[in-house]
Amino acid sequence: MMKTIIKKPIISEKATGTSEKFNRFTFAVDRKANKIEIKNAVEKMYGVSVTEVRTMNYGGGKSSVKYTNKGIVEQPSKLWKKAVVTVAVGETIDLFNNF
Repeated sequence: MMKTIIKKPIISEKATGTSEKFNRFTFAVDRKANKIEIKNAVEKMYGVSVTEVRTMNYGGGKSSVKYTNKGIVEQPSKLWKKAVVTVAVGETIDLFNNF
């Protein structure tokens, strides 16, 4: 059973700006994946050479409070992991035509 390491690319204003300026691309990845697995998955999926991978874990804090008839219920926010991948100079990833 092979797990999906790269879940989806993150296309936001900040992520698009860093991809244009610094050749860095942002992906939502599996929480249990390490940097080496992420690097291999991006190289295999897009056919580029990766020079650096940075990862960040998000979520887990208190995000929403619901007032119910049983009292106040706090829900933790969703846990997810983001990877910022730096691609070698002269190479790029076309996120809009690959999916």
